[in-house]
Amino acid sequence: MGVDWGERRIGLALSDETQTLAQPLTTLTRRAGKRFPMRQLVALLDTNAVVGVVVGLPLDEAAAEGPAAAAARTLADDIARRTGRPVELWDERLSTARVLRAVRDMGASTRGRKADVDAWAATLVLQHYLDAKRGTAA
Repeated sequence: MGVDWGERRIGLALSDETQTLAQPLTTLTRRAGKRFPMRQLVALLDTNAVVGVVVGLPLDEAAAEGPAAAAARTLADDIARRTGRPVELWDERLSTARVLRAVRDMGASTRGRKADVDAWAATLVLQHYLDAKRGTAA
């Protein structure tokens, strides 16, 4: 499963059983001031028989880690501790920006589709991870 962490929305994606192709799953919403919806995530991991998790690591343009990256690291540690599944961090720089650009290039709008964008960003992170692991990254 791919996870695109955000303060308000958490995009999720799944790969096929051969770990070749990623696809959007859903987006979890975190209300302001509330904790991460871990129970929902664990339920999705169990329901979809997920064997491992890739959490996007939001680095800045200079590959430095800021507060968002620290939060993603904490989330990755929490998922691993609570589920016993392997969790890896993967550079997600500009994943959301790439999704937004692709949607605009197709002539579509993201108005009212922020949750979709986050799930697509998780898909992009997961696909890049899968491609790199197979040695087919572009």
